[in-house]
Amino acid sequence: MTFDIDAESCILAEGRRYATNPSVMTHQAYGPLVGVPRILDMLAGYGVKATFFVPGVTAQRYPALVERIVTEGHEVGHHSHTHRPPQTMTEGEERRDFELALEALDHLGITPRGHRTALWAPHWSTAALVAEYGLAYQSNLMDDDRPYVLCTDRGRIAELPPHWSLDDYAQYAFMLNPDIGHTVESPRKAVEVWTLELDAMRDYGCLLVLTNHPFLSGRPARVKALRSLIEFALDAGDVEITTGAVIAERVMADPDASVRTHEPIVVDPALYPHR
Repeated sequence: MTFDIDAESCILAEGRRYATNPSVMTHQAYGPLVGVPRILDMLAGYGVKATFFVPGVTAQRYPALVERIVTEGHEVGHHSHTHRPPQTMTEGEERRDFELALEALDHLGITPRGHRTALWAPHWSTAALVAEYGLAYQSNLMDDDRPYVLCTDRGRIAELPPHWSLDDYAQYAFMLNPDIGHTVESPRKAVEVWTLELDAMRDYGCLLVLTNHPFLSGRPARVKALRSLIEFALDAGDVEITTGAVIAERVMADPDASVRTHEPIVVDPALYPHR
C-alpha cells in the first residue's frame, strides 16, 4: 500500500497561479490535514505498514505529519521536490529537483530508500539517478507485475512496478480547473477493481502496488473501502502487506529475481516521424 502525499505540490506544478485560489489549495490540503491522519489511524488498527511517497515541498510544509508517519513505523519515500514530472524538465533540472527533495527529507532525519516520479513520467536516465544517489528501488515502470532487478550504468536497483488500474486517480480524480479529471466513482467500484486484481495476482504470484492519494482516498467512504480491501488481503491468508523498502531488499537478495537492463528504444525516424 502506497500513499502519495502530493498536497498542494501537484497543483502548483500545473502553475503557481493556483496558489491564489483558496478553494483549490484547500482541496489539496485536505490530504495532509485530514486524509493522512485518518489513514494512519486505520493502518494502526490493522497493524499494517505502508509506504508514503512525499514531495520535498510537502515535507517542508507539513513536517510534523511526516515525522508522525516515521514514528508510527511507516516508510517515507522520495517523490521529487516540486511534483513536476521529469518529462517536463531537462535531465539537469530533474537532478536539481531530486537533490532538493533529498535535502528536505534529510532535514527531518529521513534517508529515503525508494523513489517515485510525479505522474510516473521518468526519463530513461531516471533509474540511473536513483541508483547514483544510493536509493534501493523505484516504482515507476509498468512492464511487469512482479518486482525485478533493474540494471543501470550507475548500479542496480529494484523496480516495484505500478499500474494506472491500481491508482485512485482513475476512480476519484475531479477538479474543474486545473483539469485533473472528471471522475467520482463509488468506493465500492474502486475496491471491487482492486480486490479482483489482488485475487487474480494471488494465482500468478504478483506484487500489487496500490497507489492512493490522501486528498482523494482520505474521504470517509473511501477509507472504509480501503478497510475492506485490507480485510480481504488479511483474510486470504497468503497475502503479505509490507513496505516498498522491505520488498526491494528481498528482490535484491534473491538470486532467482528477474534482471533487466534499462535502455531507451531506438526508433527509426523514417517509420515514426517526430511529432
